[in-house]
Amino acid sequence: MIKFLLPILLLLAFSCQSLSQKGSSLRLVSLKCEYQANPIGVEATAPRFSWEIQSNQRGVLQTTYHLLVADNAEALNKNTGTIWDSGKVSSDKSIQVEYAGKELLPTKLYFWKIKIQDNQGNESNWSEPATFQMGLLSQQDWAGARWIAYEELPPSERIVPALPEMGDPQRLPNKNILPLLRKEFTVKNPVKRATMYISGLGHFEMSLNGKKVGDHFLDPGWTDYSEQALYVTFDVANQIKPGANAVGVMLGNGFYHVPGERYRKITGTFGYPKMICRLLVEYTDGTQENLVSDASWKTAPGPVTFTGIYGGEDYDATREQPGWNTTNFKENSPWKPVVLVEGPPQLNSQQADPLRIFENFSPKKITQPQPGVWIYDLGQNASGIPQLSVKGKKGATVKITPGELLDKNLVTQQASGGPHFYQYTLKGNGTETWHPQFTYYGFRYLQIEGGVPEGEPNPQNLPVIVGAIGLHTRNAAPRVGQFTSSNELFNQTEKLIDWAIRSNMASVLTDCPHREKLGWLEEAHLVGSSIRYHYDIARLSKKVIRDMQVAQTAEGLIPDIAPEFVEFAGGFRDSPEWGSNGIIMPWYVYQWYGDQQVLADSYPMMQRYVAYLEKKSNNHLLTHGLGDWYDIGPKHPGESQLTPRGVSATAIYYYDLTLMSKIAALLNKPDDVTRYNQLATQVKQAFNKTFFNNQTKQYATGSQTANAMAVFMNLVEPQNKDAVVANIVKDIRHRNNSLTAGDIGFRYLLRVLDNENRSDVIFDMNSRSDVPGYGYQLAHGATSLTESWQAYGFVSNNHFMLGHILEWFYSGLGGIRPNEKAVAFKNIDIRPELVGDVTFVKASHYSPYGLISSDWQKSNGKFNLTVQIPANTTATIYLPAPSASTVITESGKPVKNNKEIKNIRYQNSRAVLEVGSGTYAFAVEM
Repeated sequence: MIKFLLPILLLLAFSCQSLSQKGSSLRLVSLKCEYQANPIGVEATAPRFSWEIQSNQRGVLQTTYHLLVADNAEALNKNTGTIWDSGKVSSDKSIQVEYAGKELLPTKLYFWKIKIQDNQGNESNWSEPATFQMGLLSQQDWAGARWIAYEELPPSERIVPALPEMGDPQRLPNKNILPLLRKEFTVKNPVKRATMYISGLGHFEMSLNGKKVGDHFLDPGWTDYSEQALYVTFDVANQIKPGANAVGVMLGNGFYHVPGERYRKITGTFGYPKMICRLLVEYTDGTQENLVSDASWKTAPGPVTFTGIYGGEDYDATREQPGWNTTNFKENSPWKPVVLVEGPPQLNSQQADPLRIFENFSPKKITQPQPGVWIYDLGQNASGIPQLSVKGKKGATVKITPGELLDKNLVTQQASGGPHFYQYTLKGNGTETWHPQFTYYGFRYLQIEGGVPEGEPNPQNLPVIVGAIGLHTRNAAPRVGQFTSSNELFNQTEKLIDWAIRSNMASVLTDCPHREKLGWLEEAHLVGSSIRYHYDIARLSKKVIRDMQVAQTAEGLIPDIAPEFVEFAGGFRDSPEWGSNGIIMPWYVYQWYGDQQVLADSYPMMQRYVAYLEKKSNNHLLTHGLGDWYDIGPKHPGESQLTPRGVSATAIYYYDLTLMSKIAALLNKPDDVTRYNQLATQVKQAFNKTFFNNQTKQYATGSQTANAMAVFMNLVEPQNKDAVVANIVKDIRHRNNSLTAGDIGFRYLLRVLDNENRSDVIFDMNSRSDVPGYGYQLAHGATSLTESWQAYGFVSNNHFMLGHILEWFYSGLGGIRPNEKAVAFKNIDIRPELVGDVTFVKASHYSPYGLISSDWQKSNGKFNLTVQIPANTTATIYLPAPSASTVITESGKPVKNNKEIKNIRYQNSRAVLEVGSGTYAFAVEM
């Protein structure tokens, strides 16, 4: 009997060992809830989960998942989902998995984990636990907190909407007090968890026991304060101590109050600065205690004496009150009780990434163009603030004027908005270091007056400038893409565009970081496809979408900017290429991140906007708006010169309708599918009848933009498509490979050329510095993408609206693109374009499923491509192959003998292969 059982026992032992080894090959990492790792302040009542699968095997696909959510860590450790146990679900879904458990409670912390099985018989271990904490889901959840302020603006003095530019001198907002607010409280028991929910308008900085909470800049993100404000959630358990504690808050103006001084793009005020907060302290014994903003708080004027989102900031260090944000501070005059005030009608959790301070820029050169004037060249044009280190007499003042450009060796703000400057008044206590807290600008140069650099002659005994640097500020969306190539001009172009992207990612996607700081919407969908390769903008995109929902008018118009602080006139408020972001961006977020919920949430906005455009149309044509903004024509750049507005406006209208049909199908609205298809057909017929010349195979004027938009939007009848594409190429070649397309048309021009296998034309257009374009800007000294192709000095020199080629760097040169039938890179195409003198490209993108990389090089008649495909995805690889007899190997072995490579076929001088996840090294004998 023992002899009989022994082989069975050995077999079972071997099987268990084998299973254990298989299980260890699957790793679950990067667990996220609502796009974030361990988020706090979650508002979604049915949040979505995602996880990344890693494996040392190829071809791995998830077949089942099992997800647990618990309200305590102990239960989760015992594999008990007290709130939700999904059970084993047969599904390959590893992103956007929607919660379906018990009702989630406000402020509550939840714990979750996941395990999966794959198509190769492996079962993972349970993942490491992750958490998410809910926010405040209703007004009642604020536990009686009130908006508090130093002073209240009379309702009659509100200026909403704001006045354009400098406004009416008779209605300018008064200079206001920038207050400090404080409150002491006592912690009686050991603390288990402490969470602060806080909003301060326009912006706030909070401290606990004298130390700043968090590392955010310009919290909260700006919104239309007539409708809503955002609150920020902080975990402050580590900053609270037993016994006496003190919370302090400084407030700044932001867009909430734009003072009527210095430069301003708009002049308006929703009110004076105010704050609301709830601090929830949970003790280890299970009890809770709240500290809320109420009439018991005290307030006083702070050392910030002026701040304007457009005008700069002044700080008087002699007015500091040491210890004001710590315990045992004596609240003598000028401290007084706060005023209870009203705030925005709705408060929502700030879910977009915050702004933070990133790179520091030290001066590359310091010059003195005039007596008493010092110019610090930081070498890089970027969004940010200066930081000054100085020592000198009490009461002395140093002035800093930032700028992008110099004129006669002095800072000029002609094109970036001025006067914008900073003044620091010294307290006279050793070396003092300061930077602005509630504003920012775009600059490369700092012009400093009232001080002398350390080591320079100082006969007037002025303050000594120990140091002056630039602090780059931007939205903290994480970097998810990298690109480099053998073409140095392309590498420099990538950096040029990247700095413009960084500088214009704030709490909205701005046009420029100085003159306007407004959320012009066309950039979000046109350049968004480039940005998402570089940065994870899921959360920022959803914030932009919410801003559009709030900004939409009763008539259905989505204005050109959101939030719409000011109502501009004409095409600057109503241009279909801008407003259509309300339809295009939710669709793109679905395509980029697989987020179908954003389509459902946005659908009413989309319907109303399409209905608005339909009413505006005449015989199914639209002719209003700005058209192909900043195209290259005979005049100075501005509204479209080469392309009739009816072409771009109607083309984007048709594109909206085709997207609405697809979205309605996804949302199971068959009647809407039929209606939008019918309307799209009518628009297409009207467009072709009006604009297409059947003899020349051109649209309207035959501009690059007109023809490219018609092709991209599928307005061209199939039998005419090749001829229209040929005309696009012909026009570019006729202009010595020079472009004419502007803000709207250039993205579609690039997409058409890439999709039609004419990346050679894209290469020729962008490989020179003697025609307007990226090379031209670089040759003229730009360090960030400029507003005009011609790098004019009289417009912004930090604009990202023309940065579309970044998408081609990844999708064309790198070859990384989502399959057109899939979303979120579930199925990937790797199709690198071998053009010009490019001999190698390295590109990578961290998709929702994991890292995708494409690394290729060609030399001596050989082409080598190494690709990485994340688990739970598949890929189609396109390799250069002149014929079916071309020798192709993977890891040194012929691909035809590799069982992990399927469906090998040849088309258009390419070998097409299908693979699963894993790393592959291909070699082609060309």
